[in-house]
Formats: sequence, structure tokens, C-alpha cells
Amino acid sequence: MSFSSNIKIAPSILASDFSNFGAECKAIEAEGCDWVHVDVMDGHFVPNITFGSQMCKAIRPYIKTIMDVHLMIAPVDPFIDAFVEAGADLITAHIESGPHIHRTLQAIKSCGVKAGIALNPGTPAASIINLLDLIDLVCVMTVNPGFGGQQFLHSQVKKIKEIREIIGGREINIQVDGGITRETSPLVAEAGANVLVAGSAVFNGGSVDKTDVYGKNIKLIRSAAEDAAKALR
Repeated sequence: MSFSSNIKIAPSILASDFSNFGAECKAIEAEGCDWVHVDVMDGHFVPNITFGSQMCKAIRPYIKTIMDVHLMIAPVDPFIDAFVEAGADLITAHIESGPHIHRTLQAIKSCGVKAGIALNPGTPAASIINLLDLIDLVCVMTVNPGFGGQQFLHSQVKKIKEIREIIGGREINIQVDGGITRETSPLVAEAGANVLVAGSAVFNGGSVDKTDVYGKNIKLIRSAAEDAAKALR
């Protein structure tokens, strides 16, 4: 998983057909996605329960790109090994999930996988300053975590710009998660984000029997983001 500042689309399988995860992962990859985003929720850190490491292990054979595992759980540390063994390429933990985030990131990195840090909407950009040497990705939540299909929080665009300035020339991805559509993707791309998580905006209207819809949706989001990102070059 080498760094690239190019726009990457990471569909969240939280919005896909739960009864057919393997086929859904294959379908979105065939239709042009860059990463597969897996939202893990525990019903404690966030008000919802989704799936765990065993599900990640089950779908790993169907994923040929990047398995991007977003842990919306607390605590994180006891479960890192399980998600590494399940095949995660990148594990993102929330800075709000525990008192010792350095230890969490060190534990992830020691397992040989990429480490990300996620920030809830109320968490300031400056909170990552002392973590820059430990992270490969910053995930800016543009909704309050816990449910799919929420409305994009425009207040977070400024935070993305601040994070881009803090990162400077470091090879750290800026991911945006929540409410990403054809309309909002240019806003975050122009602010400096390069990894866009999209759930409903990718999967709505399609299925494993109608995968061309996924491809069309991915292309629309990517094209809008890439046009906006040109302003940064």
C-alpha cells in the first residue's frame, strides 16, 4: 500500500447488501473503486452494532485492493491482532476511543499494517499534531459516527484545510467519511482530501445483478472530486 495523492474512492460496505458481502466487494472493485471501507461499530463507542473481525476475515478473499478497516469501537487495543489476522491493510482508530492513542497507533504499526486516526466532528484538527510520525491516514468524520446515510456537515471542510496545512509535505492520506456524494466530493477534494468514503452514493440503485450502477456512481464522485482537486496543483 504505497502512498499516492490521487483521488481514491472507498465505498463503505455498510451500505451494501449484507446477505451478499463477498459479491458486493467483488462488484465494486470490478466497477473501479480503489479501496473497500469496512465500518466496525460496537454499540458502545457509537450507537450501532455492525460486524467484527470474523466478517472481515470472511470477505478478505474477495478483496484484491485495500481492506480499509475503520474501528468505531472502544477499547481498541485488545482487538488489533484479530483485525490484522483478518487481513486488514489499514486500521483506523478514533482519537476519542481511549486515553492512550499513541500506544494504540504503535500497536497497529508494530503489526506491519498502516495506521489511521479518525476525528469526530467536535474534535479539532490540532489534536493530530503529536501523532504525525505514527500515522498514514487522518479520517475526518463529516457526520457523527454510528449510522450511514447522514447529512454532510459543512463545518468540517475548514478542518480538512487545517489538517492539510498541519500535514504539510508528509505522505499522509486525508480521508473523509460521511455524506460524500457527487455534490459534496468537490468540497472535500478542494480542501485537500484524497480518500473519499461513500456508502449510499455508490450503492443506491444498484445490486450485484446491476453493477454498472456502482460504476457510474463511482465515476461521477471521482470526476467531480478530481476536477476540484486540480485547484490544489
